[in-house]
Amino acid sequence: MKIASFIDHTVLKAETTLADVKRICAEAIEHQFAAVCVPPYYVAPARQALQDSSVRLATVIGFPMGYSATVAKVEEIKRAIDEGADEFDVVINVAAVKNGNWAFVRNDLDRMVTACHLRAKHIKVIIETGLLEKEEIRQLCTICNDLEPDYVKTSTGFNGAGANPEVIRLLRSLLKPEIKLKASGGIRTADDARALIEAGANRLGASKGISIVSEE
Repeated sequence: MKIASFIDHTVLKAETTLADVKRICAEAIEHQFAAVCVPPYYVAPARQALQDSSVRLATVIGFPMGYSATVAKVEEIKRAIDEGADEFDVVINVAAVKNGNWAFVRNDLDRMVTACHLRAKHIKVIIETGLLEKEEIRQLCTICNDLEPDYVKTSTGFNGAGANPEVIRLLRSLLKPEIKLKASGGIRTADDARALIEAGANRLGASKGISIVSEE
């Protein structure tokens, strides 16, 4: 198991600079990470930096709170596709979940999944497990089983607790086998990474990718 092949090398801080983005793209190419994940503002230069490499380009949508309007999320997706993004880490509307407005949650996700899949792009649905009750997680997994995003992702890393093996095992038990899992939030060591992969994670979102592969 080569941990590097699981890692989405990530830089999403508000103060991220173009130099940061160019650096993580170069590191991702050197270490053959699965993808880089950058803010929407940096998709175009990241595409240029990754030119002629096999590293995929991911960006975030409705990040990190998830409560922006559905139409705004869809337009973010369309623009980022035009600028060269391959994958989209989209945040659910946690406020709608907490109010039990499942019709809204489903429509929000349906429109984002459709926007990505119509252009043959991958979508990772961030459900922010650290803010949810188990029954809310179950309901979200039911919706995702119907809509079939490419991945369900544990967390943004900005709100509530991050990923742990227990929540990965729970998600794996609730989701269709063809829906993959991305663990994110608090992954700092090679041991953290291995534990999440062994629990069922297919991707790892990490800003500490270099130190993780250095340990390995």
